[in-house]
Amino acid sequence: MPATTLPANGVVPAAVAPASPPPAFASRATSVEGSSVREILALTERAGIISFAGGLPAPELFDTEGLRAAYDAAFAVSARRALQYSTTEGAPELRAAVAARATARGLPTDADDVLVTSGSQQALTLIATALIEPGDVVLVEDPTYLAALQCFRLAGARVVAVPCDGEGIVPEALADLVARERPKLLYTVPTFQNPTGRTLPAARRAAVAGIAARLGLWLVEDDPYGDLRYEGSDVPWLAAHPGAEDRTALLGSFSKIMAPGLRLGWLRAPAALRRAAVIAKQAADLHTSTVDQLAAAHYLATTDLTAHIATVRTAYRARRDALHDALSRTLPADCAWNLPAGGMFLWARLPEGHDATALLKTAITHGVAFVPGAPFHATTPDPRTLRLSFTTHTPPEINEGAARLGRALTEYGGG
Repeated sequence: MPATTLPANGVVPAAVAPASPPPAFASRATSVEGSSVREILALTERAGIISFAGGLPAPELFDTEGLRAAYDAAFAVSARRALQYSTTEGAPELRAAVAARATARGLPTDADDVLVTSGSQQALTLIATALIEPGDVVLVEDPTYLAALQCFRLAGARVVAVPCDGEGIVPEALADLVARERPKLLYTVPTFQNPTGRTLPAARRAAVAGIAARLGLWLVEDDPYGDLRYEGSDVPWLAAHPGAEDRTALLGSFSKIMAPGLRLGWLRAPAALRRAAVIAKQAADLHTSTVDQLAAAHYLATTDLTAHIATVRTAYRARRDALHDALSRTLPADCAWNLPAGGMFLWARLPEGHDATALLKTAITHGVAFVPGAPFHATTPDPRTLRLSFTTHTPPEINEGAARLGRALTEYGGG
């Protein structure tokens, strides 16, 4: 048999030496599921679907002219700066504007207390990177924000749900869990929570802050919806309560009050934690878009944001009321749903024996969509629950969507 002759470069052709597969993905990349909300949103892009699924701001309410002028100003003042690299912490004028708004809401804040992030979702990721080791326990509300569950699980945390009622976290149950599990942090959306829309009362917030101080616990307070209040008075942030000052990371966003496409959020945290988050951000993206920051800063300096938010609130209040009232006309009496004082979501529960995930398949055929509640639970889910967002559609569209949902539920129940 003749000897095999190697090529001049000494490399065996692929046909002679079969390729070996590349190394496996990290376990966290294969053990954490994708966002079911994002998958449902892809389904609802079909023409004619009325979607209560995504928590999307109404695009017709964006201040497009004001934002266009703000971008023009960012280039007119200094195009070279707007198009250049920037500091990781963020543009000083935007940090000062965020600090001023926080101070006005009763939480004294300096610009140096603030880190600008690429949306508040990045702020959550930076906190997880800075605080969580694989195996650490993280406490969350039951149910809680789906993307937070993804974030903590990707970090390798063991996620434990805190018992909640219609007003949110039950402080006595929290104290027992902290003593038993020794968690690293508690993540909460205390104001107009996603997905339930509920708001944690001031007395419970004070109790949570006291528990964190007494038992040693970081608090991560996510507040993307706090400006969207339709009745009642603002409740002080957790971060403003005694005992929480040195242990609370407060996350905010411009997505719901300006535009989500800006991808601008912020993090207010104690100095040591903020510095750790800065280092994590340097490894992630160096800094948030300079031009977007400068445009936002100009917008905040020249536009009456309070008046714009008032316009948004008025529209969303009417849409919330439309959905709440329409459900009472189209769903059976043994369904239940709430009337949140703000935010973007209603939380509903189907009759005993029903499954919202199964109902969704029927609902899509009727031209309406929602998000089943099961993925929002860290532990055993209630399959009857579902989240309905009311912000994207007008009241007439909401009425039609609710009617379609009622017909889908009738068909599903009959099947």
